[in-house]
Amino acid sequence: MNDLNTRPETGLDPADWNDIKTLGYQIIDDMVDYLKNVGDRPVWTLIPQKVKEEFKKPLPQTGTDIFTVYEEFKQNIFPYPGGNIHPKHFAWVQGTGTPMGAFADLLAGVMNNNTTIADQSALYVDRQVVAWCRELLNYPIDGSGILVSGGSIANITALIVARNTVIENSKNGGVYAAAGKLTAYCSSETHNCLGKAAEVIGMGNEQLRKIPVNDHFEIDVDALKSKIAEDKARGFVPFCVIGNAGTVNTGAIDPLDELLQIARAENIWFHIDGAFGALAKLVPAYQHKLKAVEGADSVAFDLHKWMYMQYEVGCVLFKNAAAHRAAFSTAVNYLSAHERGFAAGPETVSNYGMELSRGFKALKVWMSLKEHGVEKYKEMISQNIDQAFYLGALVRQQPLLELMADVTLNVVCYRFNPGNLDQEELNALNKELLMRMHETGAGGPSYTILNGNYVIRAAITNHRTRRRHLDEMVEGTVKIGEILMHEFDAKLFKFDFLTR
Repeated sequence: MNDLNTRPETGLDPADWNDIKTLGYQIIDDMVDYLKNVGDRPVWTLIPQKVKEEFKKPLPQTGTDIFTVYEEFKQNIFPYPGGNIHPKHFAWVQGTGTPMGAFADLLAGVMNNNTTIADQSALYVDRQVVAWCRELLNYPIDGSGILVSGGSIANITALIVARNTVIENSKNGGVYAAAGKLTAYCSSETHNCLGKAAEVIGMGNEQLRKIPVNDHFEIDVDALKSKIAEDKARGFVPFCVIGNAGTVNTGAIDPLDELLQIARAENIWFHIDGAFGALAKLVPAYQHKLKAVEGADSVAFDLHKWMYMQYEVGCVLFKNAAAHRAAFSTAVNYLSAHERGFAAGPETVSNYGMELSRGFKALKVWMSLKEHGVEKYKEMISQNIDQAFYLGALVRQQPLLELMADVTLNVVCYRFNPGNLDQEELNALNKELLMRMHETGAGGPSYTILNGNYVIRAAITNHRTRRRHLDEMVEGTVKIGEILMHEFDAKLFKFDFLTR
């Protein structure tokens, strides 16, 4: 015991704080150069095998000098990002972040709050940001909400509240509390995270009814009504209708007003997955089409997409604050509120979601909104939509390109089509074309399948994009397509590309 009392004590702070200051200055300099010149680099760079091997080394047993660690980061990590902050990156739906957002994450890391409990500034910022999110969408002021990692968790959270509200005692009894098997309804274009949500809440993916879409990739309302009636006749228990405010494939917006009316007539929950599209409500031209957002029981959206904030931060809002709280709150003695001291702060955020440990993600939202103001975000979202329509027009002007879906928001789907290939050959051609676009830096779109057709898909949620970047991508698409047509004949397209 005496040895324990005399043993030297240690910690993880630096022996010399000046080293941290020196390294910090270097990191900021490198960060500014990196962001200032981001468009001068390729949109994506293949990671060399030698670098990949570095990430197979065993667990370090002893420490390394901080300057050496940083140099290793600069050599093996910094040069090989996913590319989403580049002005020519249009893959999936990914945001770009800002310098102030990066600073906010640094400051949040320094504070290292657990933003769930205690009388601390982070909880007040968190509550203010959720209130601002309600204001952004003109959502009821007495509603509720919570910041989460992104759209997937936001949608899961919404379905948990929907199940627990519509089905009495399901918080304790689960899906077994229902009079029959639960069913929910969405279009076939809905994001796959809703299928995961159906699994998480115990309903099962089979009971998530995926309703066909029309030629504009919007949910078929008549088919929805028929399916609900059919399910009720068979003893199923419909509890939720899910509308899309911007589908991931094409950006289509479901007829949300009609879906809201159906949900009200059936006395079931109406949820909107607005991962990126809900924020188009800030643009005057889309306010009417997205008006139903204000009446939805819940709405999920991401701030790291079309609010251009650093990963990760999303939000889910609820019209009925009591229902939101009831779904997650549990009385435990170690989280009870006190009159003074640490535990005298706002109600624990864990009463509104799954997490008891959560970082200070609200800070980057707070600092970004303070820096730019809502009007600037309206301008940026409108600019991205205009750029999408511009890209659609460029595609139409090119005889070798084919627009594969109407441009309705910020997503453009197209393909290279020389006119002498069947569907299978065109699919193989365009898949190869896309991979070469990435490898050559011609552009950074992604892909999807529409009606069996492989299409090149560009989703513009990038504040660094300019029209010239879209010009360059279209020119690159045509150039690479023509090269491929010269390299291979149709027979090789059919077999060679598909069997690689």
